[in-house]
Amino acid sequence: MPVATATARLKARISTDLHSMLKRAAELQGRTMTDFVVSAVQEAAQRAIARNARQPIAYVFSVFRHDPNEFQSVPPPLRLSPEKAPLFPS
Repeated sequence: MPVATATARLKARISTDLHSMLKRAAELQGRTMTDFVVSAVQEAAQRAIARNARQPIAYVFSVFRHDPNEFQSVPPPLRLSPEKAPLFPS
Protein backbone atom coordinates (compact mmCIF):
# COMPACT_ATOMS: atom_id res chain seq x y z
CA MET A 1 0.00 0.00 0.00
CA PRO A 2 1.50 3.43 -0.95
CA VAL A 3 2.41 5.81 1.83
CA ALA A 4 0.57 9.14 1.73
CA THR A 5 2.76 12.21 1.51
CA ALA A 6 1.75 15.32 3.45
CA THR A 7 0.98 18.26 1.21
CA ALA A 8 0.40 21.99 1.58
CA ARG A 9 -1.35 24.49 -0.64
CA LEU A 10 0.27 27.60 -2.11
CA LYS A 11 -1.83 30.43 -3.52
CA ALA A 12 -0.52 33.35 -5.52
CA ARG A 13 -2.16 36.17 -7.44
CA ILE A 14 -0.40 36.80 -10.74
CA SER A 15 -1.05 38.98 -13.74
CA THR A 16 -2.94 37.57 -16.70
CA ASP A 17 0.21 38.04 -18.79
CA LEU A 18 2.27 35.90 -16.43
CA HIS A 19 -0.52 33.31 -16.29
CA SER A 20 -0.49 33.10 -20.09
CA MET A 21 3.29 32.79 -20.15
CA LEU A 22 3.29 29.99 -17.56
CA LYS A 23 0.51 28.16 -19.38
CA ARG A 24 2.36 28.38 -22.69
CA ALA A 25 5.65 27.22 -21.17
CA ALA A 26 3.93 24.27 -19.49
CA GLU A 27 2.24 23.29 -22.75
CA LEU A 28 5.55 23.47 -24.63
CA GLN A 29 7.03 21.00 -22.15
CA GLY A 30 3.96 18.77 -22.18
CA ARG A 31 3.30 19.35 -18.48
CA THR A 32 0.43 20.63 -16.44
CA MET A 33 0.71 24.22 -15.30
CA THR A 34 0.82 23.07 -11.67
CA ASP A 35 3.65 20.64 -12.38
CA PHE A 36 5.56 23.30 -14.31
CA VAL A 37 5.20 25.94 -11.58
CA VAL A 38 6.01 23.56 -8.71
CA SER A 39 9.11 22.30 -10.50
CA ALA A 40 10.32 25.82 -11.31
CA VAL A 41 9.74 27.05 -7.76
CA GLN A 42 11.51 24.02 -6.28
CA GLU A 43 14.56 24.55 -8.51
CA ALA A 44 14.67 28.27 -7.60
CA ALA A 45 14.43 27.45 -3.88
CA GLN A 46 17.23 24.88 -4.11
CA ARG A 47 19.48 27.38 -5.92
CA ALA A 48 18.76 30.09 -3.34
CA ILE A 49 19.53 27.76 -0.44
CA ALA A 50 22.74 26.48 -2.07
CA ARG A 51 23.86 30.03 -2.88
CA ASN A 52 23.23 31.11 0.71
CA ALA A 53 25.17 28.12 2.08
CA ARG A 54 28.22 29.12 0.00
CA GLN A 55 27.97 32.84 0.81
CA PRO A 56 30.13 32.97 3.99
CA ILE A 57 33.02 31.18 2.27
CA ALA A 58 32.72 33.38 -0.79
CA TYR A 59 32.77 36.46 1.46
CA VAL A 60 36.00 35.38 3.17
CA PHE A 61 37.70 34.77 -0.16
CA SER A 62 36.53 38.10 -1.53
CA VAL A 63 37.92 39.87 1.56
CA PHE A 64 41.29 38.17 1.14
CA ARG A 65 41.34 39.08 -2.55
CA HIS A 66 40.45 42.65 -1.66
CA ASP A 67 42.88 43.17 1.24
CA PRO A 68 44.92 40.21 2.51
CA ASN A 69 46.12 42.27 5.51
CA GLU A 70 42.63 43.08 6.77
CA PHE A 71 42.58 40.26 9.31
CA GLN A 72 45.99 41.13 10.77
CA SER A 73 44.39 43.82 12.91
CA VAL A 74 42.26 41.26 14.76
CA PRO A 75 43.75 40.68 18.24
CA PRO A 76 45.00 37.18 19.10
CA PRO A 77 42.74 35.01 21.27
CA LEU A 78 42.89 35.67 25.00
CA ARG A 79 45.11 33.13 26.75
CA LEU A 80 44.98 32.81 30.51
CA SER A 81 47.22 30.64 32.60
CA PRO A 82 45.51 27.82 34.52
CA GLU A 83 46.20 29.66 37.77
CA LYS A 84 44.35 32.77 36.65
CA ALA A 85 41.39 30.93 35.12
CA PRO A 86 41.10 27.43 36.59
CA LEU A 87 38.56 25.13 35.03
CA PHE A 88 37.33 23.97 38.41
CA PRO A 89 37.66 26.78 40.94
CA SER A 90 38.19 25.61 44.47
